[in-house]
Amino acid sequence: MSFFFQPEQISLEAINERNKNTMCEWLGIDFCEIGEDFLVAKMPVDHRTIQPLGIVNGGAFCALAETVGSMAANLCLDRTKFVALGLDINANHIKGANQGWVFGTARAFHIGKTTHVWEIKISNHLQQLCCICRLTMAVIPIPNNVKSTA
Repeated sequence: MSFFFQPEQISLEAINERNKNTMCEWLGIDFCEIGEDFLVAKMPVDHRTIQPLGIVNGGAFCALAETVGSMAANLCLDRTKFVALGLDINANHIKGANQGWVFGTARAFHIGKTTHVWEIKISNHLQQLCCICRLTMAVIPIPNNVKSTA
């Protein structure tokens, strides 16, 4: 059983559409898989995401992790009432990636009323672990100035 809110109404197409004209689009992040308890997004290893040594920049790993973890957290909420916002991110860089794609898979450690804690594992195209992140999200009533769609 899915822990996402109204999973029958979630589509990868809608998620990717929502992320147009944002940093996701600039970095080439694309949501590519959703399961009952996980969400996956991929990011290209190219001129937008690498550092001068030709490997993915650690900040790009963090951007991918926060993007996929934040979206997963918000998919667990009634977005007419609540929004999940990033509170803390921790990243351990394990292996560099210098070609292809990297894939971030978000899974929940904790889904509470006021906080969520997510683990995001980022792997390269060979399924080798490159980075592991922990993302803590604050769940708050939706402010008037925040878009209310997931």
